[in-house]
Amino acid sequence: MDGAQAKSVSQRVRQGMLTGRFLRNAWYVAAWGEELATGKLLARTILGEPVVLWRGADGKVTALEDRCPHRFAPLSLGHLLEGGQLQCAYHGLEFGADGMCVNNPHGTRNIPSRAKAISYPVVERHLAVWIWMGDKPADPARIPNFDIMDDVPALHVMPLDRIVVKANYELVVDNLLDVSHTSYLHEGILGNKETVESETPVRLDGDDVIVDRYSPNATPPGMFTPFWPGHPPRVDKFSSTRWMAPCYLKLHTGICAPGAPKETGTGYHGIHMLTPEDEQSTHYFFTAVRWGVKTDDETNRQQRERVGKLRRFAFEEQDGPVIEAQQQVLDKARRNLDPVILSTDVGPVRYKHVLERLLAAEQG
Repeated sequence: MDGAQAKSVSQRVRQGMLTGRFLRNAWYVAAWGEELATGKLLARTILGEPVVLWRGADGKVTALEDRCPHRFAPLSLGHLLEGGQLQCAYHGLEFGADGMCVNNPHGTRNIPSRAKAISYPVVERHLAVWIWMGDKPADPARIPNFDIMDDVPALHVMPLDRIVVKANYELVVDNLLDVSHTSYLHEGILGNKETVESETPVRLDGDDVIVDRYSPNATPPGMFTPFWPGHPPRVDKFSSTRWMAPCYLKLHTGICAPGAPKETGTGYHGIHMLTPEDEQSTHYFFTAVRWGVKTDDETNRQQRERVGKLRRFAFEEQDGPVIEAQQQVLDKARRNLDPVILSTDVGPVRYKHVLERLLAAEQG
């Protein structure tokens, strides 16, 4: 890493760039598809904007601004009518899926031209509901590729989970793209002391940033051992983390016998989808898909529950408190902060360069 790269990261922190800008013309995960039961309203804040989502009787998902244009009462406090309209709980105005008011029950029943809630484009793909918050045309081809989740046996997919991290999304990306912390923060689960001194080359694939990590002839971490009954006592541990703008990560990780081809081993694809709730809070959607499965269905059923709990514990009880504490330190700082840059920070530095370029292009 050269001095210019290190200076760029330092400037980002000193200038407060970790506390506020979003790439708006991009797709974000609003919810897992299974979160939206037919006829039920779901309120969620995305990029600082209140949104209400629901699945209609036809199975299609609608997303509107969660704000009635009359007195600004949250539309999520209302309810859906048999015809599919959303009725505001405050004064009974009814809105269609396009956000237009279709019924005003008061007075002459005149509908003002401004009686409209913003309607957001949504697409359901890869088990998730994606929303477009920008002012440019929404192109579904720009949805990040998570097809590793499609057409997979149900027992090979970990529970679809979500937590809220009270910190800026960039701090969460930093955490996920720097796998070196697993040797300490997740020791015994995702890493161990033997994986500290690992090679961590960084690659670029278009705008994607890929961080590889390889630990030969190591003791397998606890997450992996039940995946492989009778596994070798020593293994090669490997991972490859791909960051996709603005805040999505795919992790391909696993173990194999020392010196053996990686595909002969076993592991999982870690899915990490981040959606900024606001400047200091992040919706963290996550799941995992196993590969090289070496266990039977009954074991897979048990491992699905075990791995789901372990991953949630690692993210919510180990990563989360540290990341949230970082945010608090940044918020309370009374002087310019100039972070020390280590070799393990090459990945985070590279993605910030790409993100800065994309933000600058969008904002002119």
